Amino acid sequence: MSPRRRRPLKKPAPFHVDERWAVSYMDMITVLFCLFVVLFAMSTVDQNKFEKLRNSLATGFGTTVTQKIDTANGTVVPPDQANKDAEGFANLDLALKEVDRLTSLEKQMEARLAERGIQQDVQFQIDERGLTVKLVGSQTFFQPDSSVLTPRANQVLDAVTPVVVPTTLEVSVEGHAANLITGYPSVWELSTERATKVLRYMVEHDGLPGPRVGATGYGSSRPANPDQTEAEHEQNRRVDVVVLSDKPEAVRALIPEALKARTEGK
Repeated sequence: MSPRRRRPLKKPAPFHVDERWAVSYMDMITVLFCLFVVLFAMSTVDQNKFEKLRNSLATGFGTTVTQKIDTANGTVVPPDQANKDAEGFANLDLALKEVDRLTSLEKQMEARLAERGIQQDVQFQIDERGLTVKLVGSQTFFQPDSSVLTPRANQVLDAVTPVVVPTTLEVSVEGHAANLITGYPSVWELSTERATKVLRYMVEHDGLPGPRVGATGYGSSRPANPDQTEAEHEQNRRVDVVVLSDKPEAVRALIPEALKARTEGK
């Protein structure tokens, strides 16, 4: 018996490049099918089916199922951050008002000093601490190695202190000394005595309440100009009268920014 002849296998039809669209078409049909299934499932209001569908979709997308639906509009801010911007704007507004108050005190002092013709002996600075009245000048306020106030110093204090008295602000009197002394044990004692003498004059002669003022001596540790020459060391023979701001630290930290805004706005 002769063996059967096997039929030759048909070769698969060759794949043509121009048929690749079929793959994309099938993917699109699959996606549309899934969409219609979802729409059909959602067409009937059935709480049980809705929960199953929601949980299934959440699991499929790798998200955590939650019982709350966020319907907030706009930018969502965490509760602990909700009031920070408002506080920042409020603090800046308070800082602007504080700059206006300190500037008003400075102008009043300048006017009283100008009446006496001694405005050139005083420098002013507004910063985070408040208003600093710098009594700077070689032999204007103190003689070398001396804590005794000169008549010029008394005139300056008589001009600036009455401006501070009506306020409730505290005052810090800070003494400094040149690092060239011979008649004192150290610059610390000399600077402290200078600050104390200014404090006593402001309290005893100009009516500044004692509980609102304090004195500190810094010796030569805070020079008027760090890069000054030996001949300029006499500039450290000075006292700074600081009218301290009574605002919170968050407000005082914004005083330089507020001062810049006021200066640029002029």
